Amino acid sequence: MTQLSATLIRELRAIAGDSAVYHRPEDLLLFEYDGTIDRGLPGVVVYPSTTEHVSAIVRLARQHGVPLIPRGAGTGLSGGALATEGGILMPMMRMNRLLELDLENRIAVVEPGMVNLELSRLVARHDLFYAPDPSSQKACTIGGNVAENAGGPHCLALGVTANHVLGLELVLADGAIVRTGGWGIDRGGYDLTGVVVGSEGTLAVVTKVCVRLLRRPEAVRTFLAVYDSIEQATEAVAAVIGAGIVPGALEMLDRNTIRAVEPILKCGYPLDAEAVLLVEIDGLAEAVRESVARIGAVLRECGARDVRSADDPRERERLWSGRKQAFGAFGALQPNYYILDGVVPPGRLPEVLAGVYAICDRHQLQVANVFHAGDGNLHPCVLFDERTPGVTERVLAAGAEIMRLCVDAGGSISGEHGIGIEKRDYMSWIFTDDDMHAMLRLKDAFGAGNGMNPCKAFPTHAGCGEIQRGPATAKLGGEAWV
Repeated sequence: MTQLSATLIRELRAIAGDSAVYHRPEDLLLFEYDGTIDRGLPGVVVYPSTTEHVSAIVRLARQHGVPLIPRGAGTGLSGGALATEGGILMPMMRMNRLLELDLENRIAVVEPGMVNLELSRLVARHDLFYAPDPSSQKACTIGGNVAENAGGPHCLALGVTANHVLGLELVLADGAIVRTGGWGIDRGGYDLTGVVVGSEGTLAVVTKVCVRLLRRPEAVRTFLAVYDSIEQATEAVAAVIGAGIVPGALEMLDRNTIRAVEPILKCGYPLDAEAVLLVEIDGLAEAVRESVARIGAVLRECGARDVRSADDPRERERLWSGRKQAFGAFGALQPNYYILDGVVPPGRLPEVLAGVYAICDRHQLQVANVFHAGDGNLHPCVLFDERTPGVTERVLAAGAEIMRLCVDAGGSISGEHGIGIEKRDYMSWIFTDDDMHAMLRLKDAFGAGNGMNPCKAFPTHAGCGEIQRGPATAKLGGEAWV
């Protein structure tokens, strides 16, 4: 880890204020983790409040030759916001304002620290919403979503973050403040906005985001289909897509997920089911009414023992609660989980999902599957207790096999969680050396080098080969753990 000087810490305080800088060991431990099992301890944490703060901090990091790591809410699932080489960790949570709202053109400009769901809440009175809806949307930020090109259950029909970002304000590695894209206007030129979205903070720091807002649909209907086998449920997914139906969302939860969420959240999922599908359609009221019978028929033809539907907002929220809060509920089964993010063609779901269960059985691990079935975005959650000797190594070995299984099925290693440090060594499975060299040259074009969020997405120098992994718990004595 980079040892930071007292001079650098004083200079950071002069920029952002004493209350915005944290450097004591006990404070830094709070920023060692994100949503993965990897770790990275920063040398100092600083919260900027303005674009000018960000620019000054970026220049200072370059002057002192230390890494700079932008961070959102820390909900990421690939280690993308960890300080793997120490340096300056820069959470953007204090830059969280709605700056502009253009109702006529359905455009909003927000700061990167705005929580995803908060944007939809702020514009709901105008009958608008922001489409990308990660399961962590109550906590994750727009800036973090931009870094990872986040998706969500409704990305099947509405697209991921890249489809809803029109322009960005950026701070480059030399402190320069620039804009990319158009503030609601297509200005032509290179699509630098598209380059930055999904770049995981390795090219520049995002300080403003211009997003597209959508009209709330006139009608929404949510279906719950109950299946007695995984095979029936996965075949139903393929059948819905094959029938030319594009739902707003098409999600699957397996038996272990149901066992975790139902006793706690009372979602209405039968505990004896092997899988349930959540299917949502929206649009004009007449079109939704016409689709109800058609979707119900397809789901039943594939063996659903029960198909329910709801258009009442509270009932729909109840059905969705198990999907949105599944990860937190897994603690009822095991204290730890390792979530994966592979993508496969939807038609290959039955065989790939069978392979996931087989891999975990061979490694003697429990797995819960809850995922975006409609676009083949798998999220196997390998459940374990890290206090068991050797189990973390087995979990990581199983995870690598699952990723390879997805690639061999014609898929990819990430749908929405990004590459981060977790999957950077798998990039050669889907890209040639020439492909990766071309992408790495973008870092030079942006002037970022290895100073901006180093070791993410690609292992770029010798020290990047070492990933810190360790228990998030410690034994105090007897049966006490913290």
